[in-house]
Amino acid sequence: MTPEDRSEPVMKDREPREPSLLDALIPVVTLIVLIGLTIALFGTDATGGPLQVALLTSAAVAALVALKNGHPVAQVRDAAIGGISSALGAVFILLAVGALIGAWNMAGTIPTVVYYGVGLISETWFYPATALVCGLVGLSIGSSWTTAATLGVAFVALAPLVGADPAIAAGAVISGAYFGDKMTPISETTVLVPSMVGGVTTNEHIGAMVWTSGPAVLLALAGFTIIGLTTPASGSAFDPADVQALLAGSYTISLLNFLPLVLLVFLSIRRAPPFLSIFASALFAAVLAVFTQPHLVEAFVGDPGQSPVTTAIEAIYAALATGFVLNSGNETIDALFSRGGMASMLYTIWLVLGALSFAAVMEHAGFLERLIRPVLASAKSTGRLIASVIATCLGLNIIAGDQYVAIVMPSRIYRAEFAKRGLAPRMLSRAVEDSGTVTSPLVPWNSCGAYMSGVLGVATGAYLPYCFFNLLSPVISLIYGFTGFRIEHLASTEGSEP
Repeated sequence: MTPEDRSEPVMKDREPREPSLLDALIPVVTLIVLIGLTIALFGTDATGGPLQVALLTSAAVAALVALKNGHPVAQVRDAAIGGISSALGAVFILLAVGALIGAWNMAGTIPTVVYYGVGLISETWFYPATALVCGLVGLSIGSSWTTAATLGVAFVALAPLVGADPAIAAGAVISGAYFGDKMTPISETTVLVPSMVGGVTTNEHIGAMVWTSGPAVLLALAGFTIIGLTTPASGSAFDPADVQALLAGSYTISLLNFLPLVLLVFLSIRRAPPFLSIFASALFAAVLAVFTQPHLVEAFVGDPGQSPVTTAIEAIYAALATGFVLNSGNETIDALFSRGGMASMLYTIWLVLGALSFAAVMEHAGFLERLIRPVLASAKSTGRLIASVIATCLGLNIIAGDQYVAIVMPSRIYRAEFAKRGLAPRMLSRAVEDSGTVTSPLVPWNSCGAYMSGVLGVATGAYLPYCFFNLLSPVISLIYGFTGFRIEHLASTEGSEP
């Protein structure tokens, strides 16, 4: 036998088997059971570790089923690592947002927004005003995450001071932020979805979404207005003047405190990378605080024997790393503005990594596609086809725990069927956005749900009932699908029955 002969493998590697429906269901059922158990046992504290354990255990079960089907260990391992690698951009953004919240609290940026907001917004109009402002900011900068991490944090902090409910305020923030994010051509997902579907431009995609997102946001604003008009004040201990006096007694209130916000908006509009935009604003705010809030910086460090330079450096590091702690003597004010730091985002990052490792193994082993195949086969009409898209996007947000999986996979899987039935491609892109993008913050273990809960400081289950825009968007899209209203067909093909 020649060396060349000896180098040939004796037998070929076995091809992985196609997963059965049972194979695909085992990890999903495991996930549902474990998540239900953690929520039943730990309640709102489940995101502090138990939920992450449930996700990683489910990922391990999915990996075992994949190995049973003949997938090599190295490939399953690389798939999980690849899923985690895809989240590194989001991880850096989360760390930057944690730093931003701590620095903005130390610099007085968020308290200054609250100071002026208390004087301008009454409880009656607080919720619709929150949604409207966040929507306009989202349109301007094209990022629901940045909107929530900046003005959203301020509005949620302002809520108890004007007698409003922070959970409803968080719902208004998310409703406005996601509407603005969806309707602007500078949003990442608004560009991604039509590119995945093909045959539709970003502007055409936005034009189609106007018909579903427009009514959804108007109904959301009406809902927030009704709540404000019918819900009595929660008995806040402060009137606006008292709150402003307390804030002015703790912080030096000045228009200079808005500079970090201005810098962030400027960098976002100039399309600087999100991490760099957010972290640059955080670092600028931390340095600014040394000059505009020197008394707070000194009290925060709590070491009068240090030189001013050493105190300033220590305060900057601490605010960015572990968050700012206010010691004004008023428990309500101190609780509102003692937040932030990169460390505050570690549980959220852990949650994202667990969810994406599970999703990556599920996708690599073909389990997700196997679950979707029967859904596609049962969609015999246009209405059922659009309902299938919406159900798939919702299911992937729950099962895969990641917004991008929930919008990319359906865009790829359903585009051939939409073309076959003569449906305009932007009908698919609209359905995907109306369900995949906007429902992601409603799932606690989804990367978007974990982010919103971590940033706003409100549990996902608490704000979910008040995310009116996010809840209404898939419903309106579903109604259009079955009634045929605003359903466009390709000119060369007769439309299917709703």
